[in-house]
Amino acid sequence: MDTNNIWERLTKVFRETFDDDQLIVGPETTADDIEDWDSLMHIQLLVAIEQAFGIHFNTGEVVSLANVGEMAALIENKSS
Repeated sequence: MDTNNIWERLTKVFRETFDDDQLIVGPETTADDIEDWDSLMHIQLLVAIEQAFGIHFNTGEVVSLANVGEMAALIENKSS
């Protein structure tokens, strides 16, 4: 899976999870940048990403993520 495809799919998941068709996410996006991104939404987002990409995150991986760019890199690693 190439990087552009990951970002397109990841953006779609974010937009669906946060119910915002105009939401733009980038490599430096964090929970602080999205108003509704609280701990409950974080869990819902991770589950939606796992389903969309057919992957599974473990707790250690999730805790270490600093931004959406790191999440995209993790998805790319798990998808290859």
